[in-house]
Amino acid sequence: MEETISLKEIFGVLKKRILLIISFVVGAALISAIVTFFMLTPEYESSSEFIVNQSQQESEMAYNDVNDIRTNVELISTYNIIIKSPAILEDVAGELNLDLSTTQLSEKINVENAENSQVVTVTATDPDPSLARDIANTTVTTFQSKIPDIMNVDNVSVLSEAEVKAEPTPVSPKPLLNIAIAVVLGGMIGVGLAFLLEYLDNTIKTESDIEDKLGIPVLGVISHIDDSDIKSNEFQPSINRVNRGGYSGTQTQKKSI
Repeated sequence: MEETISLKEIFGVLKKRILLIISFVVGAALISAIVTFFMLTPEYESSSEFIVNQSQQESEMAYNDVNDIRTNVELISTYNIIIKSPAILEDVAGELNLDLSTTQLSEKINVENAENSQVVTVTATDPDPSLARDIANTTVTTFQSKIPDIMNVDNVSVLSEAEVKAEPTPVSPKPLLNIAIAVVLGGMIGVGLAFLLEYLDNTIKTESDIEDKLGIPVLGVISHIDDSDIKSNEFQPSINRVNRGGYSGTQTQKKSI
């Protein structure tokens, strides 16, 4: 027999386990905030740009040649690989006295350009904003000086150098984004655990549980009465009646017992 669940039952489970869900959401947000602000190291970015164009001599020979521009754009894909190669990064690490391998230095550098654009942006990332600036600028100037020997072309010009702002802002971590993701994950885990606990709970609590599990109708219900209900609802009227009959308080208590 296929089991179905209604929206009312879903909201009932959520209401029943709301404290569990809230605790997971708050806990995940707190953990994310602690990790973001106290455990992760801030990273800073700095970017330098260069353009791939024809040298002055080539430009005079083929002025406004569309094919030359197309060739330059196609060369950029090759340049993006060369600029992160050991041939360039070894010189960068040596010039900056970096105790990093070419692989580690390559992970700090990102090279990209817009589609069909001759402008290439080299972005360096490091916990030290000044070092990020130096890596970006040194990488571009080293690439510019060595590309004529590597490709036998001279078509790279620096457009802008990387600079450090007066008050640099870290690009990572992003506290609000991290906390928002943690809240969503905490809520998902809390809701999933709430439904799991409800699924594993096979105890009978209501009349409808009996009808659903046994398939038989409920003929009667025996209510549970606490001692406080007995004293407040039954003893008190008896005491009042006895008092009106002329018994003292002590006699009334004995009579009721």
